[in-house]
Amino acid sequence: MKKVLLSVLVMSGMFLSTFSVQAQTTAMKIGVFDLDIMVQNMPGYRAVDSLVQVYERDTLGAEYEIYQSEYKRLDSTYRVDSAAGKSKSLLDYTYNQKQQMAFNLVYWQQIAQNKSDSKRGQLAQPMYEKVVAAYKKILDTKKYTLILKPQSYEMGTQLDNIFQLVAKELNVPLPPELGGGQDAAAGSGAPAKPKTN
Repeated sequence: MKKVLLSVLVMSGMFLSTFSVQAQTTAMKIGVFDLDIMVQNMPGYRAVDSLVQVYERDTLGAEYEIYQSEYKRLDSTYRVDSAAGKSKSLLDYTYNQKQQMAFNLVYWQQIAQNKSDSKRGQLAQPMYEKVVAAYKKILDTKKYTLILKPQSYEMGTQLDNIFQLVAKELNVPLPPELGGGQDAAAGSGAPAKPKTN
């Protein structure tokens, strides 16, 4: 019985050590990529930028002016109604409406930024879909273990540049700061850390 137990233990130990060695010798395949940065470097993204600027100037600018004029109107109405001795419920309603306009004015930067980001996402959606499809195809083909964003690793670390592979898949030019002009077939050499907005 002891011999059987000892042989089972020895076989288990050999199996585990072989599995451990295989796991250690399998190299991790690490790449660098950022979906937003790739979309921002797509042809046609400048048109999205231009349309968002028009939206911010025309639509959001007009909306801010409406909030300002509505706040002034409600403030005047509240003062006149208070002086005239109008009912408490009417005064409370006017006061609450004025407070809502004041809230919108105080937090306008954040409100406008959220609306602008939403508009940008809506306009850039077709580009995101193309980049995601190419990115998934590269991941399925190359079998990467880990993907890092450009800002999340130390310079000098040798990583595969997935920007080059995705750009080649989409047949679009890539700026030099993302590895454009280098051999995309190799797919190695991490890109310089791009400027972020």
